[in-house]
Amino acid sequence: MTDTVISSASREVRIGFEQPFMIIGERINPTGRKVLAEEMKQGDYSRVVQDAIAQVQSGAGMLDVNAGIPLADEPKILAECIQLVQSVTDVPLSIDSSVVAALEAGLEVYQGKPLLNSITGEEERLEAVLPLVAKYSCAVVAISNDEAGISENPDERFDVARKIVERAADYGIHHSDIVVDPLVMPVGAVSSAGRQVLHLVKRLREELKVNTTCGASNFSFGIPNRRGMDGHFLSMVIGAGMTSAITNPLHEEVMQGVMAADVAMGHDQNCVKWLKKYRQSAEVHDMFVEARNGRSGRRRRRAVVA
Repeated sequence: MTDTVISSASREVRIGFEQPFMIIGERINPTGRKVLAEEMKQGDYSRVVQDAIAQVQSGAGMLDVNAGIPLADEPKILAECIQLVQSVTDVPLSIDSSVVAALEAGLEVYQGKPLLNSITGEEERLEAVLPLVAKYSCAVVAISNDEAGISENPDERFDVARKIVERAADYGIHHSDIVVDPLVMPVGAVSSAGRQVLHLVKRLREELKVNTTCGASNFSFGIPNRRGMDGHFLSMVIGAGMTSAITNPLHEEVMQGVMAADVAMGHDQNCVKWLKKYRQSAEVHDMFVEARNGRSGRRRRRAVVA
């Protein structure tokens, strides 16, 4: 089975079919976060550090780092953020940018083997990014769209993924270093979005033998109780063979869905992680209930005596 190996200076992780699901923390991203964007633009990375530490403590095995801020020096900011995050945590990183110069700036300072996010099937993007992947011997996220845009036909998205894998091979890049994003559509707008992803993930695993990832929150965009929806969605796509996702580990519903799926898939041997997290919570809850019931009982006894 295929394992994609990613590393920091001191820690190696594996994304794979027989590995626990990899949570890639999404929060170091200024998109839609005006305060964070302004702070990063001004060189204040205190919130970046806080987000990095909080996500790792909540269960992220990797962190995605993005510095896409309009009218800012993205290569400089991204490189500085990567160096800072690597100084406060040992988890491997995903270097995330649509700007090729920023990707290279991140690669130049990174310690270890990162995941580069991302490449598409567009010719211009292939020719710009694949040489970087080969030069720095990193892994890369392959997004299943090309010049024609995002197809609603999952088989066409599979063909784009296959094209990227084949082109990468021309540069000596093994399929184990390609993590395909099959593109998750918002289910509120595309009712078949879930079935599309399940179909695609199975084909990608069985035919291309590549690992997969997604931006999990795309699925629930525009509908209520997004965290609950994302947690259940992830548990289903994990069953279909998805091996990682860029998501928010601070959302309990998301992490619960992932942990339950790991148990069901046999990737949490003897339910050790599940028990470690939830047995303690259950014991605290039982102690609280017993204490409350004890107080209630004493009040009832005093009432009878009176």
